[in-house]
Amino acid sequence: MSTAYITHPDCLLHDTGAGHPECADRLRAIDAQLTAAPPDPLLRHYPAPEATREQLLRIHDADYLEWLESKIPTSGHTYLDPDTPVSPDSLRAARRAAGAVIRGVDLVLGGEVDNAFCAVRPPGHHAERHRAMGFCLYGNLAAGAAHALEQHGLERVAILDFDVHLGNGTEQIFRNDPRVLICNTHQAPLYPNVPCGGRGAASVCAPLPAGAGADEFRQAVERHWLPAVDAFAPQLILVSAGFDAHREETLAGLRLGSSDYRWVSERIVELAARHAAGRIVSALEGGYALTALGRCALTHLRVLMGLD
Repeated sequence: MSTAYITHPDCLLHDTGAGHPECADRLRAIDAQLTAAPPDPLLRHYPAPEATREQLLRIHDADYLEWLESKIPTSGHTYLDPDTPVSPDSLRAARRAAGAVIRGVDLVLGGEVDNAFCAVRPPGHHAERHRAMGFCLYGNLAAGAAHALEQHGLERVAILDFDVHLGNGTEQIFRNDPRVLICNTHQAPLYPNVPCGGRGAASVCAPLPAGAGADEFRQAVERHWLPAVDAFAPQLILVSAGFDAHREETLAGLRLGSSDYRWVSERIVELAARHAAGRIVSALEGGYALTALGRCALTHLRVLMGLD
C-alpha cells in the first residue's frame, strides 16, 4: 500500500523548554528510525501545509483562536495551563500539525495514496473547542475529520484513539455529531480525569487500569472497538496514534510493547479494508520515551505500508 508520510521542519520549532516531555526530540526519534530503515518506494514524503483560519474555525471558536494568538510570547515561554507552554513559533508548528492531517485527508480521499501518517507536534486530542490543554493547541485529528465531512461530503468518519490519555478534546468538539464515531482506550482515571463520553460525544470507551498490558488492551479493542466500528461502517478512519501506553513510559502505567502496536494497527487496517476502501489517516499524539516512540511509530508505519 502507498503511504504518505507528512511532516514539516516547523513542527520542531515549538519550544516547550528544558525538561518538558513534549519536545522536538520526539520527531527526531521517529526520523532516526525511518532513516535507519531501508528506503521503500511505497512511502511518499509530503510537507505539511499550515491549516487555514477557516479550517480551524470548523472546530474551534473564533474567540479561542484570538485568545491563543494573544498568548504567544515574543520570546521565552508562556504557560496556557500548568502542562502547556508556548513559545514564539508555537502557532506556526500547531498550524502545520493540523494542516498535515487535512492534507492527509485530501491525499487519501483523492486516491493519491492509500493511507497517511502525520509525524507532527504539538499533539491535538486534548484541545477542546474553546480551550488548550494537555500539551495540545489545536485539534489536529478533529480538523481532519471536519474537513472530510464538510469539504469532501463524507457521512461517517471514525476516530480511533489508542493514546494512554483520554482524547477529551476530540470528544468535546464532536459532541452529539452522529457523523463521527470516537473510540478510546486509555488508562483511567488519567488525564484529564473526566468520564469517557461524559461530554455528550458518540464515544466507545475502553478504560484500562494501571498495570494493564497486552491481554487487557487487546480484549478491550476486540470487545468494544471492533463491533462498534463494524456497526458504524465508516467511510474514513482517523487514528490518534499515541505511543505512551508503552511499558517504558514514565508518565503513565500501562504495559504495552511494540507487538501490541503492531496488533492494533493491523486491526485498524482490517477495519478500513472492510468499510473505508482502506482509507486511514493517522497522526502522532503522545509518546515520550524516545527510543520506544521511534520503534513503535515505525512499527505502526510499516503496518500501514503493508510490510508487517
